[in-house]
Amino acid sequence: MSGLPDLESARAARLACREGAPRPTSGMAPGFTQCNMISLPKDWAWDFLLYAQRNPKPCPVLDVTDPGSHRTVLAPEADLRTDIPLYRIWRDGELVQETPDATAAWAEHPDLVTFLIGCSFTFETPLQQAGIEVRHITQGCNVPMYLTDRDCRPAGRLHGKMVVSMRPIPAGRVAEAAMISGRTPAVHGAPVHIGLPEGLGIADLSRPDFGDPVEIRAGEVPVFWACGVTPQAALMASKPPFAITHAPGHMFITDVPDTHWQV
Repeated sequence: MSGLPDLESARAARLACREGAPRPTSGMAPGFTQCNMISLPKDWAWDFLLYAQRNPKPCPVLDVTDPGSHRTVLAPEADLRTDIPLYRIWRDGELVQETPDATAAWAEHPDLVTFLIGCSFTFETPLQQAGIEVRHITQGCNVPMYLTDRDCRPAGRLHGKMVVSMRPIPAGRVAEAAMISGRTPAVHGAPVHIGLPEGLGIADLSRPDFGDPVEIRAGEVPVFWACGVTPQAALMASKPPFAITHAPGHMFITDVPDTHWQV
């Protein structure tokens, strides 16, 4: 087990998420897997499971809870209602609240099924270890995320567009960044697009749909990865009656080392 990150750092990071002011989790608990989250009433769970199966690049499922459970095998001591720094509450496809504690909202639907979805933050540590800067970590802000013009494959009552995250990479290291991220397909894997944002229907990189803009320097190329905020785009398009999600960039930190997902 030598060489694995210290589990106490993951637990301390979750404690900070629960008790501190909400902040994006990129760069927290390096070496541990982070997850996107979506919780839906049981009668929508099959639709979403099928949606994720049909769209594995943006929606790679790492765990699914039993109805009503707020526990996950990915971090058995954690509480999914409180251990994410910021939650979103959705009603009929509309974002109605952001809160650091989803306990009250969770109690409204005792049959909620929660999906934990891989996050590209998981491969940021190997990028940094290879000497590739992750700009939003350097700038101390949230990763920029964009709604694209690419349709996800619909499933049941769910449909929507794919969301991507973007990181500027020096042109000479793009292939290396793609190779490093490609080793972890369970957390989005290799990029879905490299270069001109117009190829994804993105008009202006300085105006992300979620997160914060970052500096793109001369000689750098925008590189786009599928993003686990894609389920939130499906909520907006499909309008289920109720859902709880993480706020973009504010992830659930697990006890599972990043290396667990490498192939």
